[in-house]
Amino acid sequence: MFTLVLMGVSTFTIGLLPTFDQIGWAAPALLVLCRLAQGLSASGGQAGASSLTLEHAPDDRRSFFTSWTLTGTQGGQILAALAFIPVVALPEEARYSWGWRIPFFLSALVVVVAYIVRRTLHETPSFEEAKERGEIAKLPIVPLLQHHWRDVLRVILCAFIAAVSTVFGNLAIAYGKAVGLNTAITLWLVVAANFCALLTQPLFGKLADRIGRKPVFIHGAASSAIMMPFYLLSMSQGNEILTFALAIATFSCGYAAANAVWPSFYGEMFSTKVRFSGMAIGTQLGFLMAGFAPTIVTAFGGVEPGGWVVSAIFTGIIAICAALTARETKNVPTAELGLRPSEVARRFELISS
Repeated sequence: MFTLVLMGVSTFTIGLLPTFDQIGWAAPALLVLCRLAQGLSASGGQAGASSLTLEHAPDDRRSFFTSWTLTGTQGGQILAALAFIPVVALPEEARYSWGWRIPFFLSALVVVVAYIVRRTLHETPSFEEAKERGEIAKLPIVPLLQHHWRDVLRVILCAFIAAVSTVFGNLAIAYGKAVGLNTAITLWLVVAANFCALLTQPLFGKLADRIGRKPVFIHGAASSAIMMPFYLLSMSQGNEILTFALAIATFSCGYAAANAVWPSFYGEMFSTKVRFSGMAIGTQLGFLMAGFAPTIVTAFGGVEPGGWVVSAIFTGIIAICAALTARETKNVPTAELGLRPSEVARRFELISS
């Protein structure tokens, strides 16, 4: 509940911020503070949603169930893009004076709905059982770094695949505008790709329950990294149909595979005692790296073809190599996830007695 309220307050506050002309450098400083608050709330919100869903799901359908947490994320990105499409249609003076603030004010409605929904949620059976056994750590960071530091590092490196989403949703929009694409079209590209991802992500989650998390995640990392340069290149070719097709293929058929699977793939590396902390720390450090993707692309040649290829390959190789070192967990019971052999034996002895 705290992460939800923090996200709502910080997002709404952005819409209230005074301009640089009004308060000088305090304006961008306040904006950075709001963005930091959003980041703090996102780290707890996404990890919590994934952990909660994973521990409520049947053992043989964990990936399918947890894929819906990212389907919710795609739905949010669609709403965000749709909210800004009318704004970019405003005259420039209105857009930059008051129009840009409207979507931030509208976020309050989303927070109210989310607050009502979240009030009805219950803790998971796995958490309650661990609590009864006294296995919930008061300072999860200690056992996490003591026994799961390899998994945290693995999640950080795997989470770098989020750079694909960063490039797709930010750099690509800026580049499309630079090569002559209408701003509204670049936003519709985001809407179309995310809408199709709503359909494909549950299918990838279901596939991961059948063949495993690792092959689906690796497919997503490899295919999205390969297709991203072609998508960016198409923006300058004057063929909007081709650009839309590549946008959908890159995001909903490539990146969506890794995006759908990572909540189960990462979460299953940790035990109930440290799962929330392990996912939050690992993913947010990885996402922090991914947030610098546009800067990395620029360092490798900007939006020139050479820069695209190097950055795409770099992103894919890091995520794929990290995923290859992970244990396949699709057949591991939820109660035994993230446990060392000695802990599994002790758990069996307690159950037997």
